[in-house]
Amino acid sequence: MEKNTLNKTTMTAKERLSALLGAAFLMATSAVGPGFLTQTAVFTEQLLASFAFVILASIVLDIGAQVNIWRIIAVAEKRGQDIANQVLPGLGYVVAFFVVLGGLAFNIGNVAGGGLGANALLGVDPVLGAVFTGIICVLIFLSRQANMAMDKVVRYLGALMILLTAYVMFVSQPPYAEAALRTVAPLELDILAIVTIVGGTVGGYITFAGGHRLLDAGITGKDNLRYVTNTAISGIVVASIMRVILFLAILGVVAAGFALDPDNPTASVFQIAAGDIGFRMFGLVLWAAGITSVIGAAYTSVTFLSSFHKSIEKNRNYWVIGFIVFSTVVFALIGRPVALLVLAGAFNGLILPLTLGSILLAAHNKKIIGDYRHPVWLTVFGALVVVLTAYLGVRTLIVSIPQLF
Repeated sequence: MEKNTLNKTTMTAKERLSALLGAAFLMATSAVGPGFLTQTAVFTEQLLASFAFVILASIVLDIGAQVNIWRIIAVAEKRGQDIANQVLPGLGYVVAFFVVLGGLAFNIGNVAGGGLGANALLGVDPVLGAVFTGIICVLIFLSRQANMAMDKVVRYLGALMILLTAYVMFVSQPPYAEAALRTVAPLELDILAIVTIVGGTVGGYITFAGGHRLLDAGITGKDNLRYVTNTAISGIVVASIMRVILFLAILGVVAAGFALDPDNPTASVFQIAAGDIGFRMFGLVLWAAGITSVIGAAYTSVTFLSSFHKSIEKNRNYWVIGFIVFSTVVFALIGRPVALLVLAGAFNGLILPLTLGSILLAAHNKKIIGDYRHPVWLTVFGALVVVLTAYLGVRTLIVSIPQLF
């Protein structure tokens, strides 16, 4: 992997723009996975137009979490787990453990989503579709310039998902005025929905995906903070555009009186709105969501593993490939490991407050950030996200562990 070959002293404007866009889309498409699609459908059906307020509130909190983390990574010029180790010796290894555990478990789900997407699109067996998805991801990381290939794939597939979902939104004819009103005046307020959406957008490995990508590209230091901040916000904006478009598409179907299929609510939205062609489009969206999330989860998880041994960093591409192959084989041989996913989902709720809390402590430690002064408003936003997500994580853990036995 071409680590730091595009650094801040030799990078051209075109190379920098490519790296910035790649980081934004890597983060956004890591968030827009199979779970993102289902989550949006379920909450929209429950809250109707009032879900617009949930989206707005989550965007604000997402930006607060992500900008904090990306800026400190850039100033410290270290990965998240290395920063955590400086805050408290050993903490970084704990963070890495949780991130990699969650990334691996959810990557199995992402591979499964790619297989189900291929099934809806082409009618192939989901296992064959999952294997095909895994092979494509492996080929990307076998490339000599894997980072550039990854940047292009997530950008193009991210744009494709937005365009296809926008078409379904237009044909479903949602009540735009009602959605706009409920964005600021919801009829129902669901705090847990807000925190769940935040965790799904910037939880676990997701918020570090783009930050670590910029670190690899050499876009670090106080001189580049403007680029880092704008890219962090851009990543949230891209993911939020997809969320809003999908929400409106679902709202149009639900407002027309249709009930969603509880087993596959998002697929039923596309099919009801646009017929059989819509169902095929859903397959393409789900496959794109699966493959981009596989890329993001594998890449980011291995950047957290690199602190354990120098050989991991030296052979990072092969570790990423191994991560993808393992996830694909587990799904192909066993299927969706429900117990592991439930437990990892509970742990994932605790990852964001743990990682963001570490970052906030680092943000005011001169040994880590030097003479950089972190904005107070960012610290306040970050602390709010830590408290909210910690509450949900503990609640989820208490509910989930008994289900495993």
